Amino acid sequence: MQIMDFINRPVRAAAILTNAYVAGTVLENTQKSNVMTINYSFTKGSLTDAQIKVEVSTDGVNYYHLQSDSISAGVNTLAGLVYKLTADATGSTTPLTINTKYIKVSAIGTGTVTDSSLAINVVLGKI
Repeated sequence: MQIMDFINRPVRAAAILTNAYVAGTVLENTQKSNVMTINYSFTKGSLTDAQIKVEVSTDGVNYYHLQSDSISAGVNTLAGLVYKLTADATGSTTPLTINTKYIKVSAIGTGTVTDSSLAINVVLGKI
């Protein structure tokens, strides 16, 4: 498997989190990519945690929260995919397969937001 091209796009500059989801810059014209990762730099401060969610759209109007699945006894249960960060960290998510034109990445802090910070970049590629 060889990655042909990749694009690193900032979607959220380092900033204090809020207690409501705030969307970063919406990525447009992503249909030429088929894989993405989220690179992040997180400072917890007084937060309980930070959460990141990804939504996709084909028209830029109707967005759909990416789902994760869990299989048990042959039953596949879907739930909204949320990345939860509970300690200071700089990292990258496991690559996600995508097939969409627009990507919206949002973040929220839970607890006291004092001294927290989160920066997010999205790396898009084609395999």
